[in-house]
Amino acid sequence: MYVHFVGVGGIGVSALARYYLSLGSEVSGSDVFLDKDLEKEGAKIFSKHAKENLPKNLHLLIYSSAVPEDNEEIVFAKRKGVKVQSYAEALGDLTRKFYTIAVSGTHGKSTTTAMLSLIMIRAGLDPTVILGTKLKEFGGKNFRKGRSKYLLIEADEFRAAFLNYSPKVVLITNVDEDHLDFYKNREDILQTFRYYLEKKPKKEAVFLNADDRGCKSLEKILSTPLKKYSLFSSEAKKINLKIPGRHNLSNALGAFFVSKYLQVKEKTVLQALSSFSGSWRRFEEKTVKTKNGSSLKIIIDYAHHPTEIKATLQAVREKYPRKKIFLVFQPHQHERTYRLFSRFVEILSAEKLEKLVITDIYTVKGRESEEVVKKVSAKKLASNVNKAVYIGNLKKTAEYILSYLPDDGILVIMGAGDVYKLEGMLKV
Repeated sequence: MYVHFVGVGGIGVSALARYYLSLGSEVSGSDVFLDKDLEKEGAKIFSKHAKENLPKNLHLLIYSSAVPEDNEEIVFAKRKGVKVQSYAEALGDLTRKFYTIAVSGTHGKSTTTAMLSLIMIRAGLDPTVILGTKLKEFGGKNFRKGRSKYLLIEADEFRAAFLNYSPKVVLITNVDEDHLDFYKNREDILQTFRYYLEKKPKKEAVFLNADDRGCKSLEKILSTPLKKYSLFSSEAKKINLKIPGRHNLSNALGAFFVSKYLQVKEKTVLQALSSFSGSWRRFEEKTVKTKNGSSLKIIIDYAHHPTEIKATLQAVREKYPRKKIFLVFQPHQHERTYRLFSRFVEILSAEKLEKLVITDIYTVKGRESEEVVKKVSAKKLASNVNKAVYIGNLKKTAEYILSYLPDDGILVIMGAGDVYKLEGMLKV
């Protein structure tokens, strides 16, 4: 079988490509964001989208939701009668072949899925895992091939993708306002989650975070039976984590209860959680030698929503209460920045920071991007920050950091785009 992926550089799409590679399928893909590791694993990767990339013996084309449907590879494949599916549709087919456990929610999906995967592995359940981040336990990859009936996935609400999936067990970490370019409002988001949980086939078990405001609102409109968990439960006191933050304890608690439902022994669950050291771009801590000769503590985090920013910065304060915090934030998508503008301003204004640097919005160039970000920067409360600055690109941001950052400070690099590349620009 030959499978081609359009937008193969995406974190979810590349995991699905690895699944097909693990089956022995021929795999190719195209993306401007190259995945060299996939190439080393046997996939043929193209740096540009072109119909010539498609082989004559192609059986299936899978495309990322970030790719427009008028993409020439997609159009050409349809014209040739090749089966064409979105990533969500293809993953949906997979969920019906396994006993699928899905982790959903606006925030915390990757961390919770990672925690649950390590518990299941330690318990001998041997799951196949499709992950939205990379784990060192998976050899630095976002996919693990198991030999059991279990499939563990992240089920994203982005463009209602999770409506394609048919999981047996669902965990909802939280429900927050996001993707408002697709959803009409908060009520629309809640109703989509409701439909996801109540559509047939019925779920065996649905776990809901009782501490989350959005989950409480969701509970009111659900008719399906629920299993709730809370940080105020006795189970929460048993969990000991290496990674800081109440949000991570909440993630761990969700993984704890799902594991117990799968009949994993509590001792095994707690041991796995206590050994969890985090994943790629989720409070990822590093110490680097910079080009100006100093030693610099860096925390790289994927936070790109106001709620996530607040939770991550609280975790930094929890672990390093006496350190000065230098935050570089790269907004993700113009639509999110625009629609959640007041919440970004509220969160960033409330944080006591040594410095705040805001870059251009990821993949958005030009004056519009600059003006939006400048407004966020200008509204920072002077009482809470010595200086807030707008610096457009990453190269200039790296130069600014090297010229200013004190040795006793912590650099927090935050965003879901390519802002993590700052690390490489700073170190020797």
